[in-house]
Amino acid sequence: MTTDFSIYQMIAGASIVVQIVLAILLVASIISWAAIFKKTGILRRAEAAATQFESEFWSGGDLAELYRRLEVKKESGIFASVFRVGFREFARLIRAGGSGATALSSARRAMAATRARELDQLESNMNFLATVGSTSPYIGLFGTVWGIMAAFQGLGHAEQATLAMVAPGISEALIATAMGLFAAIPATIAYNRFAHQVDRLDGRIETFTDEFTNILEHHQSTVTKKHA
Repeated sequence: MTTDFSIYQMIAGASIVVQIVLAILLVASIISWAAIFKKTGILRRAEAAATQFESEFWSGGDLAELYRRLEVKKESGIFASVFRVGFREFARLIRAGGSGATALSSARRAMAATRARELDQLESNMNFLATVGSTSPYIGLFGTVWGIMAAFQGLGHAEQATLAMVAPGISEALIATAMGLFAAIPATIAYNRFAHQVDRLDGRIETFTDEFTNILEHHQSTVTKKHA
């Protein structure tokens, strides 16, 4: 007498609770993989846009011309957005007759707000990956415990207990643990990788904000001395 231990047969023969657990984990895995592919593309484009903008910014060209070009193109990306907001706010207050210190302070606040908003968009869906990575093993473990309980309850009604009788039930239950790990491992790896990329971009934009503020301050000091 042989027993079919194929994955399909074990899932089909599992209890309804275990099947529900497997369905939940499968859906979570599919959604997390979709989020991984989408987030990979978003961060890759963000890093490419950051590198391109930094190259244009430090090329020595006129910053006013760079601002006008970015405004016309409606250039996206965290670096371009922070630069546009900071330059616009600084120029607006200077034209309005505000002091250089006030203009710099307002520009820095505007850039900080834009930076936070852009980073929040880059971090979207990452909480879902963290949730899948941290909870999937426990959901799978719940399915395994439930399946083993059902297997031993069935064994209690048998006149003679043998390994061949309990093995199929335990095998079916262990699939839930395997499915939990299958969903959790990629989500955890992807979350850690994306978090590192976002942190790197955050560090770069923080450095750029400081350097851009220094440029604006130097420019304002130069203009003030000329008119003194």
